[in-house]
Amino acid sequence: MSKDICHCIVLRKASRKVSSYYDEALAPLGINIAQFSLLRNINRMAPVSLTDLGVRVELDRSTVGRNAKVLERMGLVEIRPGKDQREATLTVSEAGHAVLREGAPLWDSVQDKIEARLGPDGADRLRELLAAL
Repeated sequence: MSKDICHCIVLRKASRKVSSYYDEALAPLGINIAQFSLLRNINRMAPVSLTDLGVRVELDRSTVGRNAKVLERMGLVEIRPGKDQREATLTVSEAGHAVLREGAPLWDSVQDKIEARLGPDGADRLRELLAAL
């Protein structure tokens, strides 16, 4: 690859493009891919502290807290005090579970379209290359 091509810019452009596919599919639910992904992780780990969720999604606690507040305002998660009053815990609300159920096939369809575009070997190779970073 030419030294004139910035790997960061190429990856960011691809990331924005792929995110737009998921965002478009999830738009009827009023949620974007970042919110849907966070909701899925909360569901998998619930009840989960902001700190533990941040570790899982590789974001700092304050960013996770801000994003969780958005999901709470949307009625998708409940934030409660944890065992330690300094730490909040998150759980998915009934409305959040509905979004997860309705969103799963939409997410799956985007996954299938991307895999079809890349081919099974291409999708596997992409994951390998990105994991190497």
